[in-house]
Amino acid sequence: MRRIIGLVLMGLAGFLVMTALLALFYVPGQVKKTPLDTDTSTRLSGEAAVLPTGAGAPVKALSHTVADGTKSDGDVVVFDTFTCLITDPNGNAPDCVDDSNTGEGTRLVTASTDRFATDRKTGLPVNDEKYIGDAKPHEGLVNKFPFDVEKKTYPFWDGLLGRAVEATFQGEEEVNGWTTYKFMTEVTDEPAEIAKGIQGTYSSTKTMYIDPRTGAIQKQTEQQVRKTDNGQTVLDLDFGFTDETVAANIKDAKDNDSRLGLVDRLPLITGLLGLLAGAVGFFLWNAARRADGEGDLRSGRDDNGGDPAYAQDNSLDVFGDSDSEATRSRADTRR
Repeated sequence: MRRIIGLVLMGLAGFLVMTALLALFYVPGQVKKTPLDTDTSTRLSGEAAVLPTGAGAPVKALSHTVADGTKSDGDVVVFDTFTCLITDPNGNAPDCVDDSNTGEGTRLVTASTDRFATDRKTGLPVNDEKYIGDAKPHEGLVNKFPFDVEKKTYPFWDGLLGRAVEATFQGEEEVNGWTTYKFMTEVTDEPAEIAKGIQGTYSSTKTMYIDPRTGAIQKQTEQQVRKTDNGQTVLDLDFGFTDETVAANIKDAKDNDSRLGLVDRLPLITGLLGLLAGAVGFFLWNAARRADGEGDLRSGRDDNGGDPAYAQDNSLDVFGDSDSEATRSRADTRR
């Protein structure tokens, strides 16, 4: 029985070691990828001074991002994003309004759509036409940081400028009790199309709080100013993720951290279990083998299945018979 248990444990050890190798070299590359079923709605709120009145007013924004499963594949995910910013003076405005409603009483500030593709591991854009068609090419990170974020400067896409700007690491900071990496982008009086057909200057200070393991943006604040070429302020905006959005993001981060943490620990766990099972299995198998050998000796069996004592007696008998024959021959000769 010990021999059988030992062999079973050694077989299990081989399986566990193989699992550890797969978990170390293969599984992370399959798990640490942007999901192809992404469908997120990010809500923001704050204050803005908007022409034509120039008076400050509460605003709200919606950014809805959906992955295009028909264009995405195992390495690249294609996104469509719709963004809408409106005034919310009474706190009961819808997520967006019809942009045909123009004039002083309109609630719409800006609305835009964007299509882009990113590498599912690095988060960097993929500008191949087979993914984005005739959409505008992007550069730098677009909607998330890579998995296992490093404490360094990353290029990050600025849609108004149409290019990447530097997102510099500012340190670690807790958001709702969750440790995040803080990054900041800064733009000062950059020439830009501040509204459709209107040129001017653009300034922005954006602060992002990133989940270190997944690279997802947990919280974001931004101060933005747009001015015409003659210095008139068109938009003075100060807004950020709502508390509800931040809480939902942190919850998702904790869930994902648990799953990815298990993937990171799996090689160590299965590797140690494999070594333990192999050692115990070999001990039991070897002990059973030695016990069987000692049992054969105690039972009087040689390696060929014979009886050692019987073989020894036969050898003595043969020697004795030969000696007796020789003695009789000498005696006969003397006579």
